[in-house]
Amino acid sequence: MRILQVFNRYLHPGGEEKSVERICRHLSERHEVSRCLFDSKEWQGPTAPSTLSQAMRLFYNPAAKERFDQIADQSDPQVILTHNLYPVASPAIYHAAKQRQIPVIQYLHNFRPFSVGGTLYSRGRILDDALHGNFGPELREGAWQGSVIKSALFATMLQMLYASGWLQNVRTWIAISDFMRDQLINAGAVSPDRIFTLRHSWDARPMAPDVSDQGTYLFLGRLVEEKGIATLCQAWDMLRSKLGAATPFLHIAGEGPLLPLVQSHAASNPSIRMLGLIDGEQKSRELTDCRALIAPSTWWEPLGIVVYEAFDYAKPVLAASSGGLTETVTPGTTGFLHEAGNAESLMQDVLKLESMSTDARADMGKKGREWLLRETSILAWQERFDHILQNTHIAPP
Repeated sequence: MRILQVFNRYLHPGGEEKSVERICRHLSERHEVSRCLFDSKEWQGPTAPSTLSQAMRLFYNPAAKERFDQIADQSDPQVILTHNLYPVASPAIYHAAKQRQIPVIQYLHNFRPFSVGGTLYSRGRILDDALHGNFGPELREGAWQGSVIKSALFATMLQMLYASGWLQNVRTWIAISDFMRDQLINAGAVSPDRIFTLRHSWDARPMAPDVSDQGTYLFLGRLVEEKGIATLCQAWDMLRSKLGAATPFLHIAGEGPLLPLVQSHAASNPSIRMLGLIDGEQKSRELTDCRALIAPSTWWEPLGIVVYEAFDYAKPVLAASSGGLTETVTPGTTGFLHEAGNAESLMQDVLKLESMSTDARADMGKKGREWLLRETSILAWQERFDHILQNTHIAPP
C-alpha cells in the first residue's frame, strides 16, 4: 500500500523522532512509504514568519498544505499516516487529506490533539481535564512553551480543529500503550472501535553485550519537569545523607531547561555526575557499564522507549509507576516501580537493588532482554500494523 507519512520535527529531537524514523523503516519493508517532513526550526531565526504570521498559521498554514499537496501529487498515497503536526504543518494537513478523500491514521506519541501541552501535566499535577475538553488548567499553567498567551492560542486552534470536522477523516488512532488507549476511551475522546494499541517495535541488538556492572545508575532523557528530574535529584540527595561516600554514582545524560537544577544538585552532591547529551559509542558504554537505568517520569508516560534501551543491554529498570511504564517494567522481575514523584519511594528501590546479589541483578536484566525480544518483534509489529491498515482502508468515512 502507498503510505504518506507526515511529521513535524521538534526543536529538540527526542524519542518520538527516533520512533518515527523506525516506523518509516519498518513500514518500508512491506509498503511504499513517502514522507512529508516539517521542522519547528523553520519558525526560528531571521527567515521565520513574523510572530503574528505564526499565530495566524497555527490553525491553517497554507505553505504547509502546498508542500503536502506537491508530495501527495507525486506519491499518490492511499493512506496518510500523521504524527506530530505542530506548529508548522498545522491541521491544514487534515484538511488536505479530507479534500483528497484519503483516510488518515493518527499515531499518538503523546496526548495531542487532546492536550495543549501534549503531556496533560504541569508542576507535579496531572491535568486530564483537557481530555474532557476543558483546557482551563493547562492555560493557567502555560502548558505550551511556558506561556499563557501561547497556550491560549494553541487551545483556540484545537477548538477550531474540533469544530472544523476535519478529524472525522482520522479513521484510526494508534495509541502506543493500553494505558493511553484506556484514558482516551474513558474520557470519551475517541470511540473504542477507532483506536488500537500498538507498542513500538525495536531493532534489538543481535546479542546483549557482556554484562558489566560498574555500580552506576543512569538517567537518559530530556531534562524537563515531566521526566522526574527533581524527584531523581532529591532521591540521590537522600541517598547521600544516608550512605555518605558509599552512595552509588548517578550519571545524568541529557539536556533541557532543568539543566541549572541538575547543576545545583551535582555541585553539592559528589555522587551526581552530569554527562550532557550523549549518543553513539558513549551512550552504548554508559548502558553497558551501568547497574540499572532509572525512568522516574511524573507525567502519564505514554510508553517510555528508554526502557527498551535498557533491556537491550540486559539492564534492570527502576521506573515510576506511571502510564505505559507499568506495562514494560515488571516489579521484582525486570526492575522495580516506585510511586511517581516520590523521592523516598525511589530511594528505597535503589536500596533494594543495592542489597541484591550480582547474579540476582544480572538475572533481572536478562529477563528484561527476554521481554524485549518477545514483545517488540518487528515482524509482529508489521503484522499488527497491517491489520490496522486494513481496518482503516475499509472503514467508512
